[in-house]
Amino acid sequence: MGEVRLRGFLVCASQYEARIVAEHLPDHIALTRAEPGCLSFEVTLTDDPLVWRVDELFRDETVFAAHQARAAGSSWGRATAGIERRYSVDGLSGEEGL
Repeated sequence: MGEVRLRGFLVCASQYEARIVAEHLPDHIALTRAEPGCLSFEVTLTDDPLVWRVDELFRDETVFAAHQARAAGSSWGRATAGIERRYSVDGLSGEEGL
């Protein structure tokens, strides 16, 4: 198993969604970076105040799957569930992209 990289964008539909992201993002970043097997995790605001660039790198598929499960069940996951994600994933053995 090799590394898994997720790249793409988190795209808010409104300033309200952008505020939700800004409110929950610091804890989400800290928790993700503390996960075993997280090699890199960057979420940065683009020139568009409604769009964040996302770049994640995990040691392998097992670690990536654990991250996805943890994030989905977290306050971040619940608060941002309806916000559009435009991601691609490299390094998965099955289908790629989210």
